[in-house]
Amino acid sequence: MDYQTILYLLIGILTFDFLLNKVLGILNNKSRKQPIPVELDGIYDEEKYTKSQAYQAEVFRFSIISSTFSFLLMLLVLWFGGFGWLDEYLRGLAPVEPLTSLYFFGVVYFASDLIGIPFDLYGTFVIEEKYGFNKMTAKTFVLDKLKGYVLTLIIGGIIAALFIVLVMFFEENFWIYFWVAISAFMIFVNMFYTSLIIPLFNKLSPLEDGELKSTITSYSQTVNFPLNNIFVIDGSKRSSKGNAFFSGLGKKKKVVLYDTLIEKHTNEELVGVLAHEVGHFKKKHIIWSMLLSILQTGFMLWLLSKFIFSSEISWALGGNVTALHLNVFAFAILFSPISTIIGMFMNLFSRKNEYEADAYAVKTYKKEPLITALKKLTSDSLGNLTPHPWYEFMNYSHPSLLKRIRAMQAIK
Repeated sequence: MDYQTILYLLIGILTFDFLLNKVLGILNNKSRKQPIPVELDGIYDEEKYTKSQAYQAEVFRFSIISSTFSFLLMLLVLWFGGFGWLDEYLRGLAPVEPLTSLYFFGVVYFASDLIGIPFDLYGTFVIEEKYGFNKMTAKTFVLDKLKGYVLTLIIGGIIAALFIVLVMFFEENFWIYFWVAISAFMIFVNMFYTSLIIPLFNKLSPLEDGELKSTITSYSQTVNFPLNNIFVIDGSKRSSKGNAFFSGLGKKKKVVLYDTLIEKHTNEELVGVLAHEVGHFKKKHIIWSMLLSILQTGFMLWLLSKFIFSSEISWALGGNVTALHLNVFAFAILFSPISTIIGMFMNLFSRKNEYEADAYAVKTYKKEPLITALKKLTSDSLGNLTPHPWYEFMNYSHPSLLKRIRAMQAIK
């Protein structure tokens, strides 16, 4: 396949992906106006329902603008050989590997992030602020960005350098060694994410003594879950939206409850949410999800090894020589249709896990407190009660609220 055909293929893939997401978004935007199902009556009063409709419409319009801007910018850069120009310029500064590729990855990352900052600011300080969600200050926003940059430079730089060196020394078999290394890194992150990464951005505190802890203690003892692994995170420093999650492996496992969640829910509802998160642990969902991610990464790296030395791909991006970084960048676009298909199956798997965690909570505690908590979470976030089935199938990692409630109600 000649380089011009590859360029057209890259543009075609980007265009198809953009149009697919836009069609699904439009369908979902229309679907939100459907009558509220009987099972969800009472979640919104008339005023709040009107507010939720306005919020969802505004978020959708903004996503259309930001995604269209990104899409058109990428098309222009591809069509006019912008990545090839950048490669040639950086070779003048750093004519040897791995420096050329490291500079390229760094410039592309920081340039794309800087371009996205105005959209981040508008989304956070205009839209989220308008509807009462944003709690982030300008100082927190800047500090988050700076910390993110430092982490990217250190961790991303090490990973990128390792990748480039392995390609240079092991050529076609590089993917095996890098797969082993990145798998070990993924396991490490899963184990220590709440211990090493989250504290850089948020404060994690053990659940304090009191009525809530006593209620949770009683439940934890019945399911043999260690209470010292339950933490509270200060999510209120960024948003009023509540959440909870399970993270870690072995002795490093943690259930994390947002302070905003604790503030807005009864003790019974919080135990219901906790029971759901414990269900993820008992069903080994974190381990299975990690193993599937490792397998997916191995397949992607193997496929990348078939493209990484192609001169035609480098030329398609405007390069004058075969460049590892140009081929990696182009491969990310070429792989996106496969990634979309894999993502659909991963979402199916994730939704299955959510049903299982809900069922565990119902069987080991009660169904009504969890159902009430989920309704409150949706109401407080002005969520869509009637997502379009195709949008949900393609994008939702959790089943819609209606499906979760119906599944729990069916459990005897």
